[in-house]
Amino acid sequence: MARGGIAKYLLGLADTLLGALPGGYALTTVLGSLFFADLSGSAAASVSAIGTIMVPGMKNQGYSPAFAAAVAACAGCLAVIIPPSNPMILYGVATDTSIGRLFLAGFIPGALVAISLMIPAFLISKKNDWRGTRTRSSMRDVVKAFWLAKWALLIPVIILGGIYSGIFTPTEAGAVACLYAIFAGRYAYKEFTWREFPSIARAGVVTIVPIMIIISLATLFGQVVTLMGIPSHIAESLRQASNNPLVLLLLINLFLLVVGMFMETSAAIIILSPILLPLAVALGIDPVHFGMIMIVNLSIGFITPPLGTNLFVASSISNVQSEKIFKAAIPFALCLVIALAIIVIFPQTCLYLPNLYYGN
Repeated sequence: MARGGIAKYLLGLADTLLGALPGGYALTTVLGSLFFADLSGSAAASVSAIGTIMVPGMKNQGYSPAFAAAVAACAGCLAVIIPPSNPMILYGVATDTSIGRLFLAGFIPGALVAISLMIPAFLISKKNDWRGTRTRSSMRDVVKAFWLAKWALLIPVIILGGIYSGIFTPTEAGAVACLYAIFAGRYAYKEFTWREFPSIARAGVVTIVPIMIIISLATLFGQVVTLMGIPSHIAESLRQASNNPLVLLLLINLFLLVVGMFMETSAAIIILSPILLPLAVALGIDPVHFGMIMIVNLSIGFITPPLGTNLFVASSISNVQSEKIFKAAIPFALCLVIALAIIVIFPQTCLYLPNLYYGN
């Protein structure tokens, strides 16, 4: 998707819609990441695909390099909140929760997170007079941008439409999306040749192998800690901390925020979701709602050291030290925490669409 022009045309559409505003390039990065999140469930892949194009563009437009990298790093968090999302699939498998419900649950929180990222991007850019394109787009420009991005915009329709219609499973959707991306990149956008395809496939293998190793070892680790009784001790400690459901929920959120700083998201979900979900259900929290709470919490860990995967990816793209990127990302992180609080307090942000489609 990154090499086949799909990311480029999605960003072109986002720039047409928001480029004339203060912070137009930064807002385009967030909206482009929102679009790309419908195609890829990986935060690192999103930062790489979108950041490779937008970070140099923002730097050339006069944006601070650290700010540009921070926007790309933070916007990459959307990839695990908007379906299809790898962590959603892992949570669904680990807890026997409907992946279809989880996918629907991600749309409103994803939009909320995107808005929460756009607000500081707009305000900081306006203060520093950072802009995107200098002229407003006409309706003709918007229609043209939509037309150029049509092959990219069809991907979420195919993936999600196929899943909800029962044509294929979420796992099979990955294969379908891959085949479609090859078709779109090679024949629709003509961005690569078959001679380049082996290098693209090799890059995909290099990306997926570490993830599969992490998942395998995390599963083994989860079995070991379960046999040692550690999950029950953690759950009991949280229960004894307070009898107030709100206090317990606050403690769970704080625990997950800390976990996200030190543990890879896939591993954290596989190990912790079976431990924490029974406690959440005892508090009256719907498993789908808790899944979104867990995923949004852990997504913040992508931009918080020492793990901060997105920070390191953005650093490699921008040649800016990860410490400087994190400092520039602090306003975005605070807004993400506010969005998380809204998602926690108002369950319908996660449950409205699943209940509407599947029923209560």
